[in-house]
Amino acid sequence: MRGGDRAAKRGSSVPSVDAEAALAASDAVFVDLRAPVEFADDHGARAHNVPLFDDVQRALVGTLFRKDSPQSAFEAGRRIVHERVAELVEHIAGLADWTPPRADLDALVDELTRGGLESLEARLDTSPPIAVPPRAVILCCYRGGLRSRSVAALLLALGLERTVVVRGGYKSCRRVATERLRSFLAPRTFVLRGLTGVGKTLVLREIEKLRPTWTIDLEELAQHRSSILGMVGRTPATQKIFETRVSERIARGFAGPLVLEGESRKVGDVILPPSVWRALSQGESLELTTDTETRVGVLVDDYLASHGSRAELAEQLGFIEQRLGEREWDGELARMLESGRERALARLLLERYYDPRYRHSEQGRRFAANFDSTVPSACAERIVAWIEGELARTSTVTNSR
Repeated sequence: MRGGDRAAKRGSSVPSVDAEAALAASDAVFVDLRAPVEFADDHGARAHNVPLFDDVQRALVGTLFRKDSPQSAFEAGRRIVHERVAELVEHIAGLADWTPPRADLDALVDELTRGGLESLEARLDTSPPIAVPPRAVILCCYRGGLRSRSVAALLLALGLERTVVVRGGYKSCRRVATERLRSFLAPRTFVLRGLTGVGKTLVLREIEKLRPTWTIDLEELAQHRSSILGMVGRTPATQKIFETRVSERIARGFAGPLVLEGESRKVGDVILPPSVWRALSQGESLELTTDTETRVGVLVDDYLASHGSRAELAEQLGFIEQRLGEREWDGELARMLESGRERALARLLLERYYDPRYRHSEQGRRFAANFDSTVPSACAERIVAWIEGELARTSTVTNSR
């Protein structure tokens, strides 16, 4: 059966799934058809960007739509699709582990778009939401409009029967994420606190190994260490991407309590969702401590771990000199780094910059317990044992009442 005949037999209704079901489908291939600039602003962890239009093409079509007419924008988009259709199908086929049949793709595009914009809009309606098929190929554009519906119609015409679109597109996915964050009620929460370099992040990750789904690693999700030098060697997330990542973590659920690393309301430039900040600020504080030389080693290993981070760190040291008194230092911190005195630099930063600020911010805080974090794995074991003992104790007290 030829592609066009198959399309006619199938009819024009495009199967759709609701956003929450799409996001929960672990065996699906999630294809985001938005332009790269849209994708960079926000996307889920499993999404693959296969843009129907690149950034320049999207801008062109949008300009024509606003300043000329919807039909002229449609015609420009149609020409672009003709240029990109073979590459588009090949990319999706690779992601979907699917071999498309031989077909005249240009002829299929012509057939699909014959009659202009109004005709296409009328023909490509979406079905009421259905259950997500096994190994679904889920297509998403900004609002679930013509970008996703037309590509879905093309793939269905080619025989990729497991193709569906997200009803409402990215906007619906975004609503799911924000509602998930808004309604999040954290389980009993414990917060790891301590001076910079005690290894809070290292201990948190060891706890996750011992008790999967106990933790949320906010700094990993933000790609920022939550300090003035926190972006070195990282690619910080946008606010929307951070919120999407946190919502995806919340969707996985928690097998027990929640363990977080102590943060301010902001991790770099991103702001913690109110529900997460409430859990963090009201959680029970656990203090981690270790000696200065261990802390120095943690900082050096972390900040100089990635290629190019040394140059990036040198650029940022000027901001700390401004805080300490630029005239007094006059580039000395960068010279220490350039001359290979990393440990001396880290020690100075701890003593003169990080420690005074931490002690001021934590003044008056009460800790439920203290742990030596010199060996992160051993520290994690002790914390897990302490938390489980505490949970058992409070459960016994509650049940005895």
